Amino acid sequence: MICYRPRRPGRGGPGTGDDSVVPQESERAGTAQPSARDLDASLLVNRVQSTPARGWRRAVYRGTGGRIDPGDGRRDRQRRELTEQVRGPLRGCYRIALLSLKGGVGKTTVTVTLGSTFASLRGDRVVAVDANPDRGTLSQKVADRASGTVRTLLRDEARIRRYSDVRAHTSQNRHRLEVLASDSDPAVSEAFSARDYERTLAVLERFHTIVLTDCGTGLMHSAMRSILENADTLVVVSSGSVDGARSASATLDWLDAHGYRDLVARSVAVVNAVRPRSGKVDVDRLVEHFARRCRGVHVLPFDPHLEEGAEVDLARLQPRTRRALLELAAGVAADFPRRGDLSRPADGR
Repeated sequence: MICYRPRRPGRGGPGTGDDSVVPQESERAGTAQPSARDLDASLLVNRVQSTPARGWRRAVYRGTGGRIDPGDGRRDRQRRELTEQVRGPLRGCYRIALLSLKGGVGKTTVTVTLGSTFASLRGDRVVAVDANPDRGTLSQKVADRASGTVRTLLRDEARIRRYSDVRAHTSQNRHRLEVLASDSDPAVSEAFSARDYERTLAVLERFHTIVLTDCGTGLMHSAMRSILENADTLVVVSSGSVDGARSASATLDWLDAHGYRDLVARSVAVVNAVRPRSGKVDVDRLVEHFARRCRGVHVLPFDPHLEEGAEVDLARLQPRTRRALLELAAGVAADFPRRGDLSRPADGR
């Protein structure tokens, strides 16, 4: 075994012929001493290139033992970029309101799938709130249904101190999306007022980074004013039919006429459940119409799993549906107020 030891100064010291082993003062002053700052990961750790994820590129990579790496294809690179956009840092709490004047267009389903996409890709907390003044169905889209509701949360509002106190009132699906259900008691005459929503939001935004609100179909119920005033962006949901598109556009008309023009400009339109051969409706014309009014338009394809109307599981969705949801989430995330962006308030307004 070889043992390395530091050289010792000669016995004679300076002037005895052994001073060559003693560092001079000038040499000591000019030589930087090692420190923890030298152990930078960028210098010590070799970069690991991502391997191709699928197709012939992965086959070539594996067949040659990694000696030939064709790299990712265009779609895989785009998927990675979209995922990074969804996972981007977010300053404060971002509030998304999903609405439509027409029922049956899949607004609640879009709420759950969009919220699940955010929750599955981000490391922070995402919650969806059922703000339907009637009996909402948001909680039916998750398998693990808690007994808590908006009413129980507000009843215990003064005792909520930590995140676990909130979780006692919410359900959570396998993708980590939490759901706060509306009150299903038909004896409750007004399930969700404007004051109720403001109190609920004040609690949730203390513990969650993204809050999605599944609104009712009416724009005149008492909670809607508070929802719109607190929203950072809107997701307006339309079906691929003529009457569905007219209702979605009428929603934007109403918002424009009632002082929410800026919110409309920040909104995202979703044409939902479009079949591959959607008959005589020109979906491209619908997209063009909403593109002139909103900052983004996304088409979600028809999916047999979502047609079931039961609990939503992203793993059971068709690949093109998951891709469309990723694009939608990235489109919404493009409006996130980023950390360090001091020119924009944390609430996005």
